[in-house]
Amino acid sequence: MSASLPPLYALRAFEVAARTGSFTRAGEDLSLTQGAVSRHIKNLESVLGCKLFERKGPKVQLTEQGRLLSQELSEGFRTIENACYLFKDIRTRVRLKAPTSLTVRWLLNCLRDYKKDNPSEDVHMNSVWMDVDTVDFYAEPYDCAILLGNGHFGKNLGMIKLLDEWLIPICSPGLSRNIDSEQDLINATIIHPSPDRRDWKRWSARLNVNGAFNSRGGLVFDTLDQGVLAAIQGHGVSIGDLSMVAAEVQSGVLELPCKKAVSTGDGYYLIWPKGSPKEAYINRLGRFLKDNVPDIEIPGVSFLSMTP
Repeated sequence: MSASLPPLYALRAFEVAARTGSFTRAGEDLSLTQGAVSRHIKNLESVLGCKLFERKGPKVQLTEQGRLLSQELSEGFRTIENACYLFKDIRTRVRLKAPTSLTVRWLLNCLRDYKKDNPSEDVHMNSVWMDVDTVDFYAEPYDCAILLGNGHFGKNLGMIKLLDEWLIPICSPGLSRNIDSEQDLINATIIHPSPDRRDWKRWSARLNVNGAFNSRGGLVFDTLDQGVLAAIQGHGVSIGDLSMVAAEVQSGVLELPCKKAVSTGDGYYLIWPKGSPKEAYINRLGRFLKDNVPDIEIPGVSFLSMTP
C-alpha cells in the first residue's frame, strides 16, 4: 500500500465506528475488541493530524472532519465491495436494475417465465424510479440494467435492444366515444404521465396539433402507471408506450381514442459492462427478454416515425 495512505485496517475500523456510532458495535462487526477499535482510530487521528471523534459523556460523536471522512470512506468501501462481489462464487446470480413502470407492466411476468426455463439461474431485480434512465456500474450494485434511451449510454458497454417506444393516447371506453380525431383531444382533460409533459409534446408535434394543443394544463403524474390508472378511472386522456398498455387495450379496459402511434426514436435496452464475468448469463437473459416482448399488433393502429 502507498505510504501516503493510512493503514486500511484503521480506515475500516473508523468507517464502521462512524456508521454504527459505537466503538463496541464496530468491534463486534469486525471481530475486534472495543480497545482495538479505539487504538486503530487513535492511530488514524495521529496520521491525519486531526480529531475524528469527541466524547459526549458515555457516547462518542463525530467531529466535522470525522463526518467528512466518513462520507467519503463509506462510498469507497461500497465501491470495493461491489467490485469484489463479481468474483464470489455466485456467478449465476445477475443483479438487474430496471424502471418501475416497465417492471410492473411486463418485466416481472417475463422474469418468472425465465426462471422456469433456467431454474439454476437467479435474477435479482431492483425496480427503481428514474427521472432520467441511468446506471453507474462502478458505484451501483448492478450487473446489468434496462434503460430507456437512444442507445448511446457510454463506452465499453454491451447492449441488446429489447423494444421500441411507441407513444399513443389512451382513455376509458366511455371517454373514447366523444373523440373522433386527434383534433378532438384539444377539448379533453389531458393526463401527463411525467412532470415534464414530454410525451404529449412529442406525439402532438408529429400529428401537427401542437399549436392548439394545451400541454400546460391537465393532470400531472410521476409515472406511466399513475397515468394509466387515472385514464382507466375516466379522469381524462393519458398517453403511454403502446408496449406497456397493450394488455389493457386488448382486454378492453382501455381504448385508443386516436389509433396513431408515434415513434420517439427511443427504446428499452439491456446494457452491461463489457467483459463482465456474468456476460454469458446476461446475454442469455437478454435474448429471452427480446423474444418475449409485448405484442403491439392491435387492429387499426398505424405506426408513424417521429419525422414525416
